[in-house]
Amino acid sequence: MLVANRGEIALRVIHACRARGLRSVAIHTLLDATAPHVREADDAIRVESYLDIDAVVAAARATGADAIHPGYGFLSERAAFARAVEDAGLVLVGPSATVMEQMGRKDAAREIAVAAGVPVVPSAELSGGGSARADSAPDKSAYPVLVKAAAGGGGKGMRIVRDPADFDAAVASARREALSSFGDDTILVEKYVEHGRHIEVQVLADAHGHVVHLFERDCSTQRRHQKVLEEAPAPTITPEVRTLVTESAVALARQVGYVNAGTVEFLLDADTGEAYFLEMNTRLQVEHPVTELVVRVDGRPLDLVQLQLAVAAGEPLPFGQDDVRLQGHAIEARVYAEDSFHGFLPQAGTALRVRWPGAEADRFSPAARGVRVDAALETGQVVSTAYDPMLGKVIAHGHDRESARLALVEALDDTAFMGLTTNAGFLRVLVASDEFRDATIDTAWLDHAEVAEPSPDTARTIAAWTQAMVDTMSPGDDHPFRGDGWRVAGDPAPVVVELDRTVLVDRAAGTVDGVPVSQISAELHLMVVTLDGRREQALVDVGPHAVEVTHRGQRRVFTRPDVFADPTLHVGDGTLTAPMPGTVLSVAAVHGQRVEPGDVLGVMEAMKMELSLTAPFAGTVDVRVTDGEQVALGATLFVVTSEEGDAS
Repeated sequence: MLVANRGEIALRVIHACRARGLRSVAIHTLLDATAPHVREADDAIRVESYLDIDAVVAAARATGADAIHPGYGFLSERAAFARAVEDAGLVLVGPSATVMEQMGRKDAAREIAVAAGVPVVPSAELSGGGSARADSAPDKSAYPVLVKAAAGGGGKGMRIVRDPADFDAAVASARREALSSFGDDTILVEKYVEHGRHIEVQVLADAHGHVVHLFERDCSTQRRHQKVLEEAPAPTITPEVRTLVTESAVALARQVGYVNAGTVEFLLDADTGEAYFLEMNTRLQVEHPVTELVVRVDGRPLDLVQLQLAVAAGEPLPFGQDDVRLQGHAIEARVYAEDSFHGFLPQAGTALRVRWPGAEADRFSPAARGVRVDAALETGQVVSTAYDPMLGKVIAHGHDRESARLALVEALDDTAFMGLTTNAGFLRVLVASDEFRDATIDTAWLDHAEVAEPSPDTARTIAAWTQAMVDTMSPGDDHPFRGDGWRVAGDPAPVVVELDRTVLVDRAAGTVDGVPVSQISAELHLMVVTLDGRREQALVDVGPHAVEVTHRGQRRVFTRPDVFADPTLHVGDGTLTAPMPGTVLSVAAVHGQRVEPGDVLGVMEAMKMELSLTAPFAGTVDVRVTDGEQVALGATLFVVTSEEGDAS
């Protein structure tokens, strides 16, 4: 089995292959030569790109593989890839190229859904490269509308339009993104449901005419159509809607002759209770673990990847619909390399320390209780902007939704990374929120809600306590976070610690700025203390210029003040630098152009995210980049000089 993917899904497939006695082959680029999935596989072969169809098929032939598992992302929903695999006499673990062509396009999938009697959202089509048909342009009463790419998925090429004046710009932007991502700029314009819930049904079909559903998932907690949290079963669904979506999903799969695992997505209008077909994902989904953790057949959990392999080998499904039962609740959190509390900007760098919750034996195990981790990120690994920013998934299972939610909060407390900012702290705040607890979050909630960043006070207290301990150690002492730990001898005097502000630490009295602190343990960079009677733990590293702390998933870097810094320098001087490493998609401004506050100067992209760079104030712009240029973090892109000439 050639595994045509990378990261956690490649590991997931490799483990499933091993369980079925199949030899696995990993493909990898030069950047991934020492990646975990490469080391884990039985064999490995290099390709220039995971998106190179000819190279992937050639790799399968060269290594003697007779089947290919595409995972998700990359080539997994490319009909051209499926056809190339078929033409090479190989087996694709997934549907046929013909089915993929039909269901991979939202416009064609709609027609099939209608033929199967599945309810669909009212929609109009704008043909690729052309203008809208006369009856396609929405009138004022139709707004808001959703503009989205007919091809592809993952939220790419999607725009919500509330004002008719913004329609043309939204279509142009969606077309550009769709063409870049999918090679097709055909656009659909649909009714936009203001308060919707994203419901999807897992289906499984074999080549012998058997189709079953494995109940539904709720993926409503999403931002800009990118899923953040997923759960199964759906917490707000009625028995009537459950019957509608599950039976519709099976009918759709039968109508198109689907074989293997797939997901049928629906939009549930929370205001009317109506459910509409959205699209079908002709592959395994990122969120498949929550289904594995709650679905039982004869009391046993399912392994969807092993079932995929069995179906691809021509075996019939070993159970029928009447054998499928639900047990408990599961919630999954996607961990991304992004700074969620500061614009959701993608992050890159070296993960100096990685701490995932749970035991290593629980990873990728559908039978695991409590916490499961599907991840490939490990200490010392470089995270670049070349690939999707998802680093892994933390999944919790419980006998009901609340026990699963609380287990996930605890698991995210135990998730920590150093050297790289992630969204783990944001996820922890979100899962602990009243809104998620009460299941009131709809698909648009994260696009307008303000999720408050947690206070840095606890992290600062732990940082100061640790810094003071390091400052009082003798030069020959071992570092406190290496080896078996440390012990403080003597009765050190109070210490003034300079972090982002001055902190007074009295270790002998057990206080930090007067707050009682009692240390429990400190080993391998994990500091465990009680603060004012409350137990807290954090991953800590004391460097020469800063103290880094990750507490409840949130990474903080407390930089000591630079005594040599020029106090006359100030922020907001009109210089726009790259907030992330990436590619300049377009430069809208011309050198020497007069700009107004908020004017878009250019657009850059990294890790599938577009960011518009705007003028901070009125003035003249100095353009320092060109279209398509690769830029590093902090690179100067534009400089706006005010009319007064001092760029201030």
